[in-house]
Amino acid sequence: MLSIKSRIVLASAVSLLFLSACNSKSGNTPAAGDIAATVNGIPISKKSVDQIVGQRSAMGQPDSPETRKAIINQLAMQMLVSQEAIKKNLDKTPEVVEQINLTRQSILANAFVQDYTKNNTVSDDMLKAEYDKIKSQMSGTEYKARHILVNKEAEAKVIIAKLKNNAKLFESLANEYSKDPGSRDNGGELGWFDARSMVPEFGAAVARLAKGKFTLEPVKTEFGYHVILLEDTRTREAPAFEQVKPQLAKQVQEQNLKKLVDDMMAKAKIEITDSPAAEPAKKPE
Repeated sequence: MLSIKSRIVLASAVSLLFLSACNSKSGNTPAAGDIAATVNGIPISKKSVDQIVGQRSAMGQPDSPETRKAIINQLAMQMLVSQEAIKKNLDKTPEVVEQINLTRQSILANAFVQDYTKNNTVSDDMLKAEYDKIKSQMSGTEYKARHILVNKEAEAKVIIAKLKNNAKLFESLANEYSKDPGSRDNGGELGWFDARSMVPEFGAAVARLAKGKFTLEPVKTEFGYHVILLEDTRTREAPAFEQVKPQLAKQVQEQNLKKLVDDMMAKAKIEITDSPAAEPAKKPE
């Protein structure tokens, strides 16, 4: 699930140019030392370049003189083309005005998120409360098992009968009969897992087995009928609080931000006057 930060789009290079143009018109022209380039007298600020460098660095692109030069050239080209668009009064067309308004809203929404993140840090007490709440979900028993999945109960019973004669046949029987493409070629191996992550019937059957034993009755799930062999168990301990603290801080902060935005949405007067057109009815063949 995408976080609210991900859904609010960061300003692009075009957005930065748009803001630069607005600032120059309103008299907020960068000081001489803060200008990276000018295009027909309109400045491109170093801050615009720094922001794009920061966005690209977050995606793994290194900050280098060559990178900055390429960004400045790109911004200069876009500025030049945008100037030509303004000469043609394209900035006054309804379509472009609408796009500019959407871009402005996106930038402001992102600024709100950044401001909230900066000024609403999560206390250790809040983090420890969240940690205690999910600690039980992070600890418990893990199981190492194999399974054979077939479509019919009768097939599973035939396999169980063969295993009763020789349990060492499990891997070869999985290779021969199992319908699970993810484990069949590995002798039905599922590796280590938490039983709670499996469908309930499967998880419950695994939890009841003793190590080295297989199910004596087929286990029915939504996928078919399983024969399960439990190979081993181990105790999984929850990671230390300090180890997961950064992830918890981000998670709790995003939860708080989502609650804030949900509250804002609930209190706002939002009237939807347009709805997607209904799909045309299909003609009978």
